Amino acid sequence: MKYVTIIIAFLLFSCGKKEDVLLPKSNVSIVKDVQDHSPIYIFFKTEGKDTIADLNRKSAIISTNWIFNIDKRLPLKKVIPQVMKMQEKKRADSAHKNENAENYYSYADSIGKNLAFLPFTKVFYKMEIANNRSQLYFKKNGMIQYSGRKTYDFPKSNLKPFLDSLVINPKAQITFSYDKNMSYGDYIQSKILVKTIIDKKIPFVFINEDEEFVF
Repeated sequence: MKYVTIIIAFLLFSCGKKEDVLLPKSNVSIVKDVQDHSPIYIFFKTEGKDTIADLNRKSAIISTNWIFNIDKRLPLKKVIPQVMKMQEKKRADSAHKNENAENYYSYADSIGKNLAFLPFTKVFYKMEIANNRSQLYFKKNGMIQYSGRKTYDFPKSNLKPFLDSLVINPKAQITFSYDKNMSYGDYIQSKILVKTIIDKKIPFVFINEDEEFVF
């Protein structure tokens, strides 16, 4: 199926109104097709001066792959607690659990003009500061802060050459952390960047993909 817009529009029949999700976009598809899935939506809402991450999980079936369709305008601090809630629900439901069922974020591939998906099933989120010595912290302003023997910032575009040049204790690992105030759209673009780099098997660097810190 081809998509020419980054907006998913669907009708909520229960309340009789149409709501839109503005999806993040990238120029690469990590996963192009997911079978046997059910959707979860997190809408961008405002109440006065407050931004609300409005979760709709009515169609979520535990035994299926879950696709999270999340509005790119939402701040990460609003999105991740809702994602964690759904992860915990799925992990705790042993009666209907399907070990092969995955969780994916959806986004729009602006080059291929298709809906694409980013897997995150094994990720455990923590809304706290990471205590790992070697850490890459993605900031809201597009910079990355590396904390190791020294602490310094560099642009996201330099992540690959930075990791190529990095040699750390073989028993150590790099943890990824994200600014809670960055937009969900920027977060997905950052994760796609990390995913494309990790898949190239960078030598001498062990990257912890199972934990992410948001603070």
